[in-house]
Amino acid sequence: MSPHKHPHAAAHPHAGEVVALDPHTFGTEQRCFGCGPNNPVGMRLRFERDGDAVVTRFTPPEGWEGPPGVFHGGLQSTLADEVAGWALVGLLGRMGFTTSLNIRFLRPVRVGVEVEARASIGAHNGNIVALDVTLRQGGRTAAMGTVTFMLPDVEKAGAYLGSPLPREWEHLFTAR
Repeated sequence: MSPHKHPHAAAHPHAGEVVALDPHTFGTEQRCFGCGPNNPVGMRLRFERDGDAVVTRFTPPEGWEGPPGVFHGGLQSTLADEVAGWALVGLLGRMGFTTSLNIRFLRPVRVGVEVEARASIGAHNGNIVALDVTLRQGGRTAAMGTVTFMLPDVEKAGAYLGSPLPREWEHLFTAR
């Protein structure tokens, strides 16, 4: 497979425009740990499209540490996976399933201090999309990596989940 740069990666037609993404895109009752609006123990992230990227901001609370005072690396990876998944929604109008996640931790992310997570399309080849992700805190890059997704059709997505897709998700699994 020879991935190529996505045509919108360099110059998004809405460059500079910031648009909030609907937190109920997957329904009002969905309970995703990262983005579920009604998950009482989740992150409850909100996202916005900012030109050719999707962004979220999150302040990790006390109790979400690995080492004392440092945001747990697995939860940082969750944040990266979520912003990448929502970049598919915000930039391509699609939903996919994560096939790989490669994160490089460059410096500690502190609890109690806001983190900005940003994702943009790095490569898009057929039904595989690789997204470039960065986590920044205090104006410095703390982690960066690539999250790769497959973009199945409705039938394959239902088979993957083991049940029919919720009706409000079907349009996210239709090629445009």
